[in-house]
Amino acid sequence: MVDVDKAVIARLKTEGNNFEILVDCANALAIIEGKTVDMHDVLAAMQIFSDAHKGLVASEHAIKQIFGTNDVNDVANQIIHKGEIQLTQEYRENLREEKRKQIIAIIHRNGVDPKTHMPHPPNRIENAFAEAKFHVNEFKPVQLQVQDALKILRPILPIKFEVKEIAIKITPEFAPKCYSIIKQFSTILREEWQTNGNWVAVVEIPGGMESDLYDRLNKICHGNVESKILKVK
Repeated sequence: MVDVDKAVIARLKTEGNNFEILVDCANALAIIEGKTVDMHDVLAAMQIFSDAHKGLVASEHAIKQIFGTNDVNDVANQIIHKGEIQLTQEYRENLREEKRKQIIAIIHRNGVDPKTHMPHPPNRIENAFAEAKFHVNEFKPVQLQVQDALKILRPILPIKFEVKEIAIKITPEFAPKCYSIIKQFSTILREEWQTNGNWVAVVEIPGGMESDLYDRLNKICHGNVESKILKVK
């Protein structure tokens, strides 16, 4: 159960009624983002209040009428999704900054310049963010905000999301060390060990990660790696 002293209020006002619950801020936000979290890790009290500060419990009749159930878990879940979580200004700012970094990382990982098919450096994406004055929503899931960001950024910074299918061949002395790197950066579609000991594979990788993958492989193989782009999606 969540420490009451560290909990914040999640509130839903509807049809003239006020419903409040005491929640762990991070876990309540995780539920909004679609993650599975046990309500015992969310709620500081298994109660639905009309005024949490005063300890006034909401009418069971009103709860049943509005939410269609008196089950605390179900009602709390509805309040979290439909209501408002009372965050401190500092928490809001930290949450927005963290999500801003995640959005930039996703765009860098997947996006390329449509003309050169090369990724934009993160600092270039950050500068475009500042110029576009994109507002990060601390409650909205990151993946949904990526598409919002792209619409605003594209007039300033041409970006296209690409997935590349690449054939790779690595000599036997370097293949074992390279395998984990390739798994980290890409999805291996096909692979085989040739009779001469070479490891060959076809991998699928986000367009923005291609250069990073080559850099890592070349440091291990000292340039003794062959690759060929088979398909761009």
